[in-house]
Amino acid sequence: MHTIKAAVCHAFGTPLTVEDVHLRSPEAGEVLVDLDAVAICHSDISYADGGWGGSLPAVYGHEAAGRVRGIGPGVTGLNEGDPVVVTLIRACGQCPSCGSGRPTGCETPYDGDHGPLTMPDGSKLHQAMACGAFAEKVVVHHSQVVKLPEGIDMAAASLLACGVITGVGAVVNAAQLRAGQDVVVIGAGGVGLNAIQGARIAGARRIVAVDMNDEKLAIARDFGATDGVLATEDKPWRAAKAAMGRGADAVLVTVGSARAYDEAPRYLAGGGRMIMVGMPHSGAESRYEAANFAAMGQALVGSKMGETVIRRDIPWMVDLYEQGRLKLDELISGRWRLKQINEAIADTRTGAAKRNVIVFD
Repeated sequence: MHTIKAAVCHAFGTPLTVEDVHLRSPEAGEVLVDLDAVAICHSDISYADGGWGGSLPAVYGHEAAGRVRGIGPGVTGLNEGDPVVVTLIRACGQCPSCGSGRPTGCETPYDGDHGPLTMPDGSKLHQAMACGAFAEKVVVHHSQVVKLPEGIDMAAASLLACGVITGVGAVVNAAQLRAGQDVVVIGAGGVGLNAIQGARIAGARRIVAVDMNDEKLAIARDFGATDGVLATEDKPWRAAKAAMGRGADAVLVTVGSARAYDEAPRYLAGGGRMIMVGMPHSGAESRYEAANFAAMGQALVGSKMGETVIRRDIPWMVDLYEQGRLKLDELISGRWRLKQINEAIADTRTGAAKRNVIVFD
């Protein structure tokens, strides 16, 4: 049993409290990882706000990197001291989704109430998203980690656990973008910027970023956007279509906004695909005219975690990063300590940050 510092959510919509909690040692199929960095994703904030419900008390955080410090029975291919990225993609390898090569849809349930975390008195502490990475250490299933090369900056590497694979993967896996096609990315935050650079890497002809903020549109150009459109414009899809000369082959909605989902089809060309990446709060609804999608041969495509297969996709993304073709360092807006997590969350809420990262000694 390990006593560690973790940021605990006791009530939705209240500040997290950094306190001592207990983490058991890894069991069969699990690994213990000392964390070097964990990024703050808007999904963590939505959970802590109660937007998707869930069990409390809980430890959130799911975008992390660190070093293996313990290995449970049956785990192969990892050694103590290995640098790894830690993801929330927990895959049994046996269910129909895993068997068909879609581990992001693993059908084997995980009970985070009975995971490796407990309060010091032995009471329940929920391991959110099968990670609980707003903490000094985690115990996770071996399917959730991928070995990294020595020397990689761990704060940058942590972004590969969620924001990067979600954005880039939405383009290459979910949208299956071909070179020369046109793309609209709605939202130029952390995931949106990765969708933009994913479209650049995939060879898109035009990449139009749509956002509420002029400064974020300027940043989007640094990541590969060819054009920017303010979402506050009257009928912004007209400006986007003017930039492309047509509708888009793929529109990626990277924000959790029902309004953005309502408007997204207006950017599409015939035969285009709307890729649904951002997660609105539970109960939020959007409305579409089904006849339009049928008549235009268009599609709505859900994209969970970029439909990523982490052992396939993270290594080539690391390679592109080392070549200077995938931006990771440039995504980091600030580095914070665990005791500053509420300040880092508040900064993330402003919408100005690309990714804030908690770093550990």
